[in-house]
Amino acid sequence: MATATAAPNDLLVSDVPVITRNITILSGQNLKRGAVIGNITASDKYTLSASAAGDGSQTPSLVLAIDADASGGDLVAAAYASGAFDSTKLILGAGHTVASVEAAFRKEGAPLYVRVLK
Repeated sequence: MATATAAPNDLLVSDVPVITRNITILSGQNLKRGAVIGNITASDKYTLSASAAGDGSQTPSLVLAIDADASGGDLVAAAYASGAFDSTKLILGAGHTVASVEAAFRKEGAPLYVRVLK
């Protein structure tokens, strides 16, 4: 498997504790830091969460912590399992809004928060 690199920006906001974990990004994707990802139940791999998916990934569950180019094969990458994020820096899949992502995080009891900054 390939490795990924960090590209910092102002994605993280607030004093919410930040926790990351390593996950596997499904091959065929080139995702950027801040992508809201969901877990494909059958494979335990992650992909950009799209609300119309029917494989489990329709539920946003993590936020990608680094740029991850998995176009050449599955890729192990870091994802945020806890933190607060600037809503304008998140990358949302088809059918998701900032409100739907925040609601999904709350429903799952995830310590992930979306902040609308003014």
